[in-house]
Amino acid sequence: MLNISELEQIDKFRHLQSTLRDRWKTSELFDNSEADILIIPSLSIDQRELQKVEGCEHYEERLLFSLMRLRNPRTRLIYVTSMPLHPSIIDYYLQLLPGIPFSHARNRLLLLSTYDSSLKSLSQKILERPRLIERIRQALRPDKAFMVCYNSTVWEGKLSVKLGVPLYAAAPDLQIWGTKSGSRQIFAESGVPHPDGSDRVWNASELAAAACDLWERQPTLQRMVVKLNEGISGEGNALLDLTPIVDLAPGQADHNQRVTAISDRFSTMRFQATQETWANFSERIPELGAIVEGFVEGEIKRSPSVQGRITPSGEVEILSTHDQILGGPDGQIYLGCRFPADERYRLQLQQLGLQVGRKLAQKGALERFGVDFITVDQGNRQWDIQAIEINLRKGGTTHPFMTLKLLTNGRYDLSTGLFYSQQGRPKYYIATDNLQKDRYQGLLPNDLMDIIAHHRLHFDSGTETGTVFHLMGCLSQFGKLGLTCIGDSPQHADDIYHRVVKVLDEETRSNNQDFTSFSDYSFPMTGDGYSY
Repeated sequence: MLNISELEQIDKFRHLQSTLRDRWKTSELFDNSEADILIIPSLSIDQRELQKVEGCEHYEERLLFSLMRLRNPRTRLIYVTSMPLHPSIIDYYLQLLPGIPFSHARNRLLLLSTYDSSLKSLSQKILERPRLIERIRQALRPDKAFMVCYNSTVWEGKLSVKLGVPLYAAAPDLQIWGTKSGSRQIFAESGVPHPDGSDRVWNASELAAAACDLWERQPTLQRMVVKLNEGISGEGNALLDLTPIVDLAPGQADHNQRVTAISDRFSTMRFQATQETWANFSERIPELGAIVEGFVEGEIKRSPSVQGRITPSGEVEILSTHDQILGGPDGQIYLGCRFPADERYRLQLQQLGLQVGRKLAQKGALERFGVDFITVDQGNRQWDIQAIEINLRKGGTTHPFMTLKLLTNGRYDLSTGLFYSQQGRPKYYIATDNLQKDRYQGLLPNDLMDIIAHHRLHFDSGTETGTVFHLMGCLSQFGKLGLTCIGDSPQHADDIYHRVVKVLDEETRSNNQDFTSFSDYSFPMTGDGYSY
């Protein structure tokens, strides 16, 4: 039961959000008007789950594509981070801006930091610093300001109210629709096909019973996927193999025997997160909840996604489609993406994304949403499409697409599912957050800038092709880097990507041995490639 203070907070939050609709009645006005944009790239998710992502402390950099909004000379931007960003990283983004003097853009950018590297979310750190809050408030024009975040939780809601600035994101109490169980409910209500599975459960016994019920509904299932309700990037997933207990399949044993056998199999599951164990995984179930779903089998499978936006006026827009590139033990870990998704199913993805977006809009959601799918080749250009998960946050496909859009000022064409620059050229890209090799460790941001300049790896605004780098703060400690390689064809984008990898390998060839690189994963994806 909410107390009076909490109810007042919710009322204030919703009133602030309503001003977005009154102020920007169309998406065109919203994207091009005079505005003060407060960027809070806080990864306000379960910190134990977040720690499964190597270099996660630098993921606040993923929203730095927002600096390209400064191409609008009437936009001012405040970007807050836990720790200060390296100056050369900021300079790199500002120098990408076409037609805007560097000094003009820099004067409209205010960078602030909490100087706090602890495991708390950034939003929580800001709330603990009243003088920082006051400095942010004084820098904003209340009637022209809004706040953008990575994901929206109670911390972002409190910060919005504290600053008196509307948050352009789904309200914290609507985040349930971005969980595994909430996604399944939205799919059911919007008529979008999805795998058979369970409601959320809260302990291992309930999980075993739910898995048994699923098996009895689907006696031919060979595998199931067990998911923590709020896992990210596939890191909270585990694969349950039923083949060792096939003699207990429905029709060959009673219900209680099956429940016991499934419960015994939990400790043998294949976990997607490195060094995850059933003991640790099961401890998280009472905290986060879990579901079980049927594993979609198929010889040729892909994991595409569709991205959309719900504007302040309630319009639902489809922004992009991607084919995701996956890795990990069973191909469930997000590594990167290709834009656009395969022409054989991308228009269907758009339609299904619209159905989901309209249902989310009815629930009151705002801003970004993404829907992940599994597609299985049925032959004759037919694909079975199953929705897997909704993301109500800025995921791994957000920053590469927005980088392309803000750099070229182009448009997405719903009739083809392609993106066209202002010159009318279709654009394609391959992007990753996970180019990681031991040999890259020790490279400082300035070292990377030297390599980019010497080998001319940067994005060329004349041809509108080349590479945009991100997650540069991860490079020195983790040997990890993000890339968006933009070309005039899928092959051109791939060629640009492989050239970047070749150059980095040559520049660091005297260093340590490699991790398996992102470049080892390519389409078509076969076997157990899976995305959540």
